[in-house]
Amino acid sequence: MSTIVALSTPIGRGAIAVVRLSGELSLPIVRQLAPELDNVKARRATLTKIRYGDSQDALDEVLVTYFPRPYSVTGEDVVEISCHGSPAVVRQVLERALHQGARLAGPGEFTLRALTHGKLNLAQAEAIRDLIAAQTITAARQASRQIGGELSIALKRFKDGLIKVIVVLESALEFVEDDLPDAELNELQELLMSTREAVSHLTDSYSAGRLLQDGLTVAIVGSPNVGKSSLFNRLSEQDRAIVTDIPGTTRDTLTHSIDVGGIPVLLVDTAGLRETEDSIESLGIERTLKAIGNADLVLKVVDGSSPRAGDAFQESGSPSILILNKCDLGISSDYQKVNDAIRVSALTGEGLDDLRTAILHSVNQNNSQPEGLLITNVRHHELLRAATQEMDSAMCLLKDQVTEELILVPLHNALKYLDQITGETTTEDILSQVFATFCIGK
Repeated sequence: MSTIVALSTPIGRGAIAVVRLSGELSLPIVRQLAPELDNVKARRATLTKIRYGDSQDALDEVLVTYFPRPYSVTGEDVVEISCHGSPAVVRQVLERALHQGARLAGPGEFTLRALTHGKLNLAQAEAIRDLIAAQTITAARQASRQIGGELSIALKRFKDGLIKVIVVLESALEFVEDDLPDAELNELQELLMSTREAVSHLTDSYSAGRLLQDGLTVAIVGSPNVGKSSLFNRLSEQDRAIVTDIPGTTRDTLTHSIDVGGIPVLLVDTAGLRETEDSIESLGIERTLKAIGNADLVLKVVDGSSPRAGDAFQESGSPSILILNKCDLGISSDYQKVNDAIRVSALTGEGLDDLRTAILHSVNQNNSQPEGLLITNVRHHELLRAATQEMDSAMCLLKDQVTEELILVPLHNALKYLDQITGETTTEDILSQVFATFCIGK
């Protein structure tokens, strides 16, 4: 297997950049780059100098760390060069490593090699990608649990239950001439049912897990001058949107990502909804209508201190929350009896905690978020769902007391689907698709 090299830290200028090599030639290649590197101790950083080619002029003073196989992240010899984060220096280090016989790593190739050498399974590899992409600490913790093998442990329990049922049925098929006793059939049904319920429970956690991973889009809409942009700035804790007393100031949509109770939320500030002959403002209103259609949740903002005006809102299929803004000025009698609204002041910050709670409630009222392991990966969800369906088929066949041979077919299919989550029976095509979504150097 060839030796690969890549930049493992973000591209661009920085204090430190880490160039990683993995493969049999990792250490010999680095010795060519750093001729003064003599006695390298495993898992110890060694200070040395990377030099240019024939001139032997010093390029950079670096730290070299050697991780010998099989006790490295990939299971191969791995060397990491920590150099200064100059793009020119990094380019020279990479070019010299390539000249000495390494090749550039593809997306996720370091993690793929770790999978190949049994350092982790496919579910753990995907969790590494999810951890890198995590937008909130809650999502990062969930990914860390899966990297630690919590999903793999749960799947092993499911598979052990299925295997127990399969072993009994296979034995009956081979060695028992008569039908299985009723007591044994009941035990098999109970075991299969409990396994099926456990798989289904984990499958159902995907609605909450998807929110942690993907988040939701929240559009702030309303008439001009009701305080939409002020509320946007308050929630984002930045002065992103221009705020004036002139109606129609916001002409375009503006977005900012925030963390609401561990859920990544993309806030969208929009142009005020009203009749207008201004062509530019009309374009902004068109974008507002589009944002409403694309939103997972709509915050309908009104000026709660003023008399109730006509309804400027566009109906959408998404949940919505009515926001009575400017409550620091008092609530108009028109809104005093409105009980299903959140009273806030974008000026003082009053009511924002209630608003955040309402956002979480609107999301979670149809998506319970259990404590513990959540499914955050659509591939895992589809495989778990398929396994559940196969177990349903097996339970029906078992109840009808058909031949063991027919019952075993969906049971083996369910086992195959569970195995595909951890990569035990995953095809090369699926592996290629999974690792194509990784970043270079990971």
